[in-house]
Amino acid sequence: MRKSILIKVVITLFFTGNICFAQYKSKNWETIKSTKPGLEQIGLMATKNSKEIESSPWSIGCETMDRGYTIFNNYKDYVGELGAKSARLQGGWAKCEKVKGVYDFEWLDEHVYGLKEQGIQPWISLSYGNPLYKSNPNLGSKIFSSEETLDAWCSWVEATVEHYKDTVNEWEIWNEPNYGNNGGETYATLLIRTIETIKKVQPDAVIIGFALSEMPLGFTKEVFDVLKKNDMADKVDYLSYHPYEFNPDDSYEDVEELKSLAESYNPNIKLFQGENAAPSDNHYVYHALNDYPWTEISQAKWYMRRMAGDRARDIRTSVFGIIDMKYPEVLLSMGLLRSNLKQEVLYKKPAFYAVQHMMTYFNSSVIPLGVMNFESSSTRKMTVAGFKKGNSSTALLWYNDEIPSDDLKWDLVDIKIDNMNFKDPVIVDMISGKVFELKGDWKNDGKKVQFEELPVWDGVMMIAERSQVALKAEE
Repeated sequence: MRKSILIKVVITLFFTGNICFAQYKSKNWETIKSTKPGLEQIGLMATKNSKEIESSPWSIGCETMDRGYTIFNNYKDYVGELGAKSARLQGGWAKCEKVKGVYDFEWLDEHVYGLKEQGIQPWISLSYGNPLYKSNPNLGSKIFSSEETLDAWCSWVEATVEHYKDTVNEWEIWNEPNYGNNGGETYATLLIRTIETIKKVQPDAVIIGFALSEMPLGFTKEVFDVLKKNDMADKVDYLSYHPYEFNPDDSYEDVEELKSLAESYNPNIKLFQGENAAPSDNHYVYHALNDYPWTEISQAKWYMRRMAGDRARDIRTSVFGIIDMKYPEVLLSMGLLRSNLKQEVLYKKPAFYAVQHMMTYFNSSVIPLGVMNFESSSTRKMTVAGFKKGNSSTALLWYNDEIPSDDLKWDLVDIKIDNMNFKDPVIVDMISGKVFELKGDWKNDGKKVQFEELPVWDGVMMIAERSQVALKAEE
C-alpha cells in the first residue's frame, strides 16, 4: 500500500512539474559534449559573465513579461551568465496603467534594476495598446488613430521615460507594427509623436524604430516617406527588424536591400537585428518557423549561424529569448532555457552554452572584416567570416546552404582563405566550446592562409590564435 502511494506521488509530482528527472540536464547537451570531429581536444573555451565584459554588441531578449508569458525571478540568475551587455524588455502600457492616469512601474522596476545589477543595460520596447482606451494589448494589435488614445499613449510614454531616464536611454517604438496590418502612415504618425514625447523628457535618448516583422520594403519606404516629409528621418538611430528564416543565411540579401533603403533616407542610421530565434520543438501553431521538426541541436546551430552572420556584418543583434515563453496557445520553445508550464527553469539547452561562447569571444574587442573570399574542396556552399582581435586573425566558417540539421558530423575540407594570417591556430566548436589541435597541415603564403583537413559542418567552427582562446577546466 505504501509503495503504491509513493509511486502515485512521484508520478503526480513529475507531471505537475514539481520535479523533473532531467531537470538540470539536457540529453542533447550530453550527446554534443561526447561528440567531436576526430581531433585532439586540448580544453574547453572559458566564458565570461556580463560584469566581466566591458562592452559588446550582444543583447538578450527578456520579452513577454508584460503579458505574463515569462517570470523574471525564475530566470534572473541565468541572464548574467550569458555575457550579454544589453537586454530587451517590453514596457507593457496595459500592465502599467490599469486605472486611467495612474501608472504602476513596480513590476517593471524588478526587471530593469534586476538586469542592471548583473551588468546588463536594459532597453525598452514601448508596445501595444490598452483596453482602457479601446486598444488591444497583444502582438498584432491595430495601432490606434484616435486622438484620445494617442494622447493617452503619449502620457504613458512620458511617464515611463521620466521614471527610467537615469537608467534607460534606448527606446524602441512598437513591436512589429506591420504584422498588425497597419499602414505605414499610421505607424509613422505614432512614431513621430512618440519620438517627440521621448525627446522632451530625455533629449539624448537613442531611438529604435520600425521593429519590423520580417523585412517589408514597401511598408518601410512608406514610413520613411512620412518621416522625411516631417523632417524626422534623422531622428531614428536604429532600424530594428526580425528576419525569421528557416535557414538564417537566406536573409542577408534582403538585409542588404533594407540597409540600402534606410541609408537613402538617413545615412547615419544603423541596423539592429532586434528579435530572432528558432524553436527547439515542432510548433504546429502559427508562430514563426512553425510546422518543422526543430530540436535542441538544430536550434543551437541556427543560433550560431545567425549570430556569426550578423557579427561578420557588424549588425547589433538580440537573441530571442532567454527562456521558453508560455503563450496562451503554446509553450513557445525559442528560449535558451527549457521551461515547463509553471514557467520554471528545467535546464540550459545546448543553445545557451553556444550563445555564451559567442558572446564571450566576440565582444567589442573583436573587429569584423566581413565575409571573406576563399577556395575549398567542398562541393557545398559555405560562409567564411573574418575578424581581427588585437593583431590576431579569427575566422568563423560553416555550411550555409541548408536549414541546420541534427547531424553531429563534420566533413574534412581543404580551404584557402584570402587576407588572413595565423601563427599558432587552434579550432573551436562554438556549440560545445571544445578547443582542438589542427589535424592537417596549414601554412601562410603572405596573401592567404591554407588549411588541410579542416572540420566543417552546418554549425559554426572558429579558427583563432591559441593565445586568444582562454581555456577552463574540463567539466
